[in-house]
Amino acid sequence: MPKMSLLDIVQDVLNDLDSDAVNSIDDTVESQQVAQIVKSTYFALMHIRNWKGNRQLLNLIASGDSSLPTHVTLPSNLSELSFVNYDSHREGQNRKIYTPIKYLYPDEFLRRQNGMNTESDFVDIIQDPTGVELLIRNDVPPTVWTSFDDKVIVFDSYDKLVDNTIQSSKIQAFGYVTPEWLMLDDFIPEMPEEAFTLLTEEAKSKASVKLRQQQDPKAEQEAVRQNRWLAGKQWRAHKGARSPNYGRVSGKGSRYRWNKD
Repeated sequence: MPKMSLLDIVQDVLNDLDSDAVNSIDDTVESQQVAQIVKSTYFALMHIRNWKGNRQLLNLIASGDSSLPTHVTLPSNLSELSFVNYDSHREGQNRKIYTPIKYLYPDEFLRRQNGMNTESDFVDIIQDPTGVELLIRNDVPPTVWTSFDDKVIVFDSYDKLVDNTIQSSKIQAFGYVTPEWLMLDDFIPEMPEEAFTLLTEEAKSKASVKLRQQQDPKAEQEAVRQNRWLAGKQWRAHKGARSPNYGRVSGKGSRYRWNKD
């Protein structure tokens, strides 16, 4: 099935329900209801797996605040962060040197950082917005990162001879994002062409149940599927639960690769 506009899908669903024909999703109350069902079905499908078409380079926003020199905010539409590189060139070097930054679980990150000597000039004691103190090196580029709240990632260090904080322009990040939805007739959902059949059929099934007041086995099936997905994916920035051989790189530090497609 080729890609379809929202109106095309709504018309297809309404036709399957033997409902009145419409020329716009806003023509009738029922067409508006179907459009909402298509929207909810779409996002349910988006959250079942990471779709290749939703992978992109990401713009991570560094704090720019010397009191939080290594804090970086994740995009609000981020579904899953795949990797982070940082330009780690030193003072006097003109060549850009992008280095992979490895992930550490929060407890591993704290244990590592807490081993630093706070009397050293190269160790900053910063206060996270939560009020908790963190020890951060100020004389070397970052090598690892973590996230305590799944909204902001924290690097372990920065090189104050080069920059007084981590710089957004020096970050290379890649991941999966949740596409934007527009409730417009000509809006085409962002998904692979071959997935439109699934979207349309799922929407038909749900619309039949919701608009005809029948039992909802499809919704129950969807709930089970979503629960299974969410049980294994509770974080955007990293895998929530430790499990062996799931993209984890052994040895010093950890990095997580997500290969669900």
